[in-house]
Amino acid sequence: MTRYDEIRIENLVVFAHHGVYPEETRLGQKFLVSVTMFTVTRRAGRTDELSASTNYGEVSQFITSWMQENTCKLIEAVAERLAEALLGRYSLLAGVELEVKKPWAPVGLLLDTVSVKIERFWHTAYIALGSNLGDKKAYLDGAVQALRKTVGCQVEKVSSYLETEPYGGVEQDNFLNACLRLRTLLTPQELLDELHRIEQEAHRERLVHWGPRTLDLDLLLYDDEVFETDTLIVPHVEMHLRDFVLIPMAELAPNLRHPILQKTMTELVRELNREG
Repeated sequence: MTRYDEIRIENLVVFAHHGVYPEETRLGQKFLVSVTMFTVTRRAGRTDELSASTNYGEVSQFITSWMQENTCKLIEAVAERLAEALLGRYSLLAGVELEVKKPWAPVGLLLDTVSVKIERFWHTAYIALGSNLGDKKAYLDGAVQALRKTVGCQVEKVSSYLETEPYGGVEQDNFLNACLRLRTLLTPQELLDELHRIEQEAHRERLVHWGPRTLDLDLLLYDDEVFETDTLIVPHVEMHLRDFVLIPMAELAPNLRHPILQKTMTELVRELNREG
């Protein structure tokens, strides 16, 4: 994992209206918010320019406003949504560690504080897109726009669209394929769920394996992670065998290495071409 510099704000006092009980949301109470912002301070340190860094004063004001303008029942939700808001607003941040303390927690016992601490980072994912029914380009364009509108996702780059012959031996029309690079706060499973939602909105039907479809979205890579669950395998098990994946990937990230094969996208394209 990349090592980052840290900018810290400790125990910012905010009076806000979060809580399960009606009196908490009606009367409000004191919260303490601490945040560690993971970033790179090198340019700010060398130039001595505030514009090269994340202004901790502005961040403190933003946290205060967000805490006062929003209402959550659980401090878990406060921490999650505030972390997402910070990472979405401040572009120089790679991640945050956020702790929300509740000094006056209504538990009927003597205690100092109850708190929730979380750590959230941006991740890089690569998504394959394909369509061979209806207006193929419109389906791919729609998927890109849907991901741009998905909370916790930022589309960074989209490859050229590539027309390819169908894969898997099923008689059908040619495909239009592409790949995109996504910056996301979602976990792999959450991202997969969003991809399935976007497919369903495009009226995707899973009737025939490798059959025709309005929209097909596959999670190819997630950072450099390697893992397998009942519903998801990363890296995608067949990405290194598919030219309609490797060619767009080589365009997006020619020197990116497959985390298992340890070969770049360009090298994988060359190998596939040699094998015919």
